Amino acid sequence: MMEKANSANGLIRTKSVEPILKSPVSSTEAAESSGGLSRKSSRRMAAASPGRSSSGHGNNTHIRKSRSAQMKFELDDLGSGAALSRASSASLGFSFSFTGFTMPPDEVADTKPFSDDDIAEDLEAGISKKKLQTEPTLPIYLKFTDVTYKVVIKGITSTVEKDILNGITGSGGIALMGPSGSGKTTLLSLLGGRVRESTYGGSITYNDQSYSKSLKSRIGFVTQDDVLFPHLTVKETLTYAARLRLPRTLTKEEKDQRASDVIYELGLERCRDTMIGGSFVRGVSGGERKRVCIGNEIIVNPSLLFLDEPTSGLDSTTALRLLETLHGIAEAGKTVITTIHQPSSRLFLKFDKLILLGKGSLLYFGKAAEAMVYFTSVGCSPLIAMNPAEFMLDLANGNLTDISVPSELEDRVQTENSEEEIKNGKTDPAVVHEYLVEAYETRVAENEKRKIRSPVPIDEEIKSKVCSTKREWGASWLEQYSILFWRGLKERKHDYFSWLRITQVLATATILGLLWWQSGSDDPQKLQDQAGLLFFIAVFWGFFPVFTAVFTFPQERAMLSKERAVDMYRLSAYFLARTTSDLPLDLILPVLFLLVVYFMAGLRMTVGSFFLTLVTVFLCIIAAQGLGLAIGATLMDLKRATTLASVTVMTFMLAGGYFVKDVPTFISWLRYLSFNYHTYKLLLKVQYEHITHSINGVSIDKGYKEVGVLAAMVVGYRLLAYLSLRRMKLHPGA
Repeated sequence: MMEKANSANGLIRTKSVEPILKSPVSSTEAAESSGGLSRKSSRRMAAASPGRSSSGHGNNTHIRKSRSAQMKFELDDLGSGAALSRASSASLGFSFSFTGFTMPPDEVADTKPFSDDDIAEDLEAGISKKKLQTEPTLPIYLKFTDVTYKVVIKGITSTVEKDILNGITGSGGIALMGPSGSGKTTLLSLLGGRVRESTYGGSITYNDQSYSKSLKSRIGFVTQDDVLFPHLTVKETLTYAARLRLPRTLTKEEKDQRASDVIYELGLERCRDTMIGGSFVRGVSGGERKRVCIGNEIIVNPSLLFLDEPTSGLDSTTALRLLETLHGIAEAGKTVITTIHQPSSRLFLKFDKLILLGKGSLLYFGKAAEAMVYFTSVGCSPLIAMNPAEFMLDLANGNLTDISVPSELEDRVQTENSEEEIKNGKTDPAVVHEYLVEAYETRVAENEKRKIRSPVPIDEEIKSKVCSTKREWGASWLEQYSILFWRGLKERKHDYFSWLRITQVLATATILGLLWWQSGSDDPQKLQDQAGLLFFIAVFWGFFPVFTAVFTFPQERAMLSKERAVDMYRLSAYFLARTTSDLPLDLILPVLFLLVVYFMAGLRMTVGSFFLTLVTVFLCIIAAQGLGLAIGATLMDLKRATTLASVTVMTFMLAGGYFVKDVPTFISWLRYLSFNYHTYKLLLKVQYEHITHSINGVSIDKGYKEVGVLAAMVVGYRLLAYLSLRRMKLHPGA
């Protein structure tokens, strides 16, 4: 097996993750060792000069001796967990930073993962892979003490409060571990500023300051679900993020270059031009999609990076590679805090500091390498060989089948002789949970709180940047609008120009043309059938846009919440770009529709009449689209929104002036709210103003009133949609 040496600091690392401690050697031996041993593979050693082979034998002999002699840890170190901590550091190759800017210790060996694929890529490229971003970043020291959080559960007869978190304390870069429902995601959301300060108890500070809006641009938050646009490529996704989030001081070319750098740094070169994909679109793999999500956040060089279960749904190899990516980010000076559900033993060895949660309470906070030592010291240990993470999750879950607990807990059960605490002769998990919480509070908590309460060793000028309430936008309003407009156009062109939709429109147009084939006539008595065609056009192009637009904001709610949470853009810029980027796409299909129907049905054959008919249909589409946007934005629930849209559109259709001529007075006002009614009247005017003044009981006016009402609907419905989005708080300060 090839071995990896760093003689300067006395560490030898084999291809496995086990560290080997070696006594220091002289500078001469170090030089010989560095010349005799390859840092990557036998392939590279074969390419070395012949002189290397002469010294290789002696070095390998020394390593073999080191294996048996140097792995003997001091007994005191083992008892305190220091040896395990050193072993963990050796296997990690990095240390999570307390302040978000401390670099890993110098004595840690180079621990780039061994991979034959990496060797091949390096040989082909002829260059070494550069490290993740190391630009200076604002140091942020995260501290939280006695954090509590409750939710109100409303029942039919009563309302109760449920504790989600209870007295959680910690600081710095941490891995949050615990069973489902233990409060990991809630705690991560609190630390990331995603929950209002007034809704939780305790203290969460950033450089000893409370959360402020200026922090939003300095925090990266990767949610558990991969929220990405499926039809954008990897390059497009990261490029748009760079243009919107990076400071205005950078040019467009510099921002695009940053996106390319992130693609390279995260190993996404092979899929840079591949679509992200989704439920109905094939795209990149799960691991690549997760790396794109991480790239979206690290592209701005954040001081704090939060990740919610980044390895969920990934195989063990992909999860390990992803965690190695996070290690590289931490090495670059970022504070990384991640939740993880059920890590393998290899993943667990990658952690530095660990918080173990159980039922919302803190069971352990400290070095991950010392966790097993701590639980053994309080009388809890595995009865069989177990993955440390599996043991701790079983303990937090109350699964005590293969776990030894202190005899005093069994004595407590026998003394109290309570049926609630005796289950098949085993200790009640609730008793063990209370014991672990109490043990942590008495043995560890006060010491940790004392450390956390000490002032942060940072200049007051840096602290003031954290507490600033001024938002920092990466682009001007006009730039935000332009970027979002083109992003929306690229994302939705695939849906609008799908063969299914085009076929639907053309098939409908062809059927209508055949049914009303050359139905034109100057006889008012023979215009009844053609008036039915005009009413159908008004209904069809009122119905179609409503049910397309009603899905817009509910479907993009997760994306809007995610991007607004980091001040990616102003809500007004997003809203205007989102509603206008649909227009070019919305207006192409009606042109195709009318080109078929108009001439097949033999409608009024003048250029002016055709274009006025087209403009009238456009006005109807934009008004109907506004109604759909307003309903979707107000309800933000697809099931309720589609139900309300169905009832509304049906009502407008029935009140449109074609089916019922004599509407009762008390409900006749409904027709004036119907865009179908006003569109129908305008179409009648365009086609028949030269023939008659009334058709089917509908008077043909000059059309100014109808145009004004439709224009008011275009503006009014969109204003209602915008105010609904503004009212709905997607996150603090949105």
